[in-house]
Amino acid sequence: MPDINMLAVVVAALSSFLLGGLWYSPALFGKTWQVEARAPDQPGHPARVFGGAFALSLIAAGVFALFLGPKPALPFAVGAGAAAGLCWVASGFGINYLFAQRSFKLWLIDGGYHTLQFTLYGLVLGLWH
Repeated sequence: MPDINMLAVVVAALSSFLLGGLWYSPALFGKTWQVEARAPDQPGHPARVFGGAFALSLIAAGVFALFLGPKPALPFAVGAGAAAGLCWVASGFGINYLFAQRSFKLWLIDGGYHTLQFTLYGLVLGLWH
């Protein structure tokens, strides 16, 4: 992985982690998400939840960086991020949510987050070579 900017991968992972904090906060979609997802008030030990979420964000950003290749053009990186988030991740969630009979509103919240998450990955990786 010598062609991949690992610092950019860490920053991309941090960007999605920060986006998730805002996206799922009570200021945006947190209350609605909690109702729609039937989520518990206390999701578990914060170190396990947030540490695991950050580790998974690192994996996603790292693999997306490999997919983009070294020094991707910014428009390609951002467009590929939006497409990956919407067409791979959100559509995958959509299949699961249909079978699980989860709400369309929940799909919009979760799919919207992942669309923006991968768009941010593309932005960071496209700007930072």
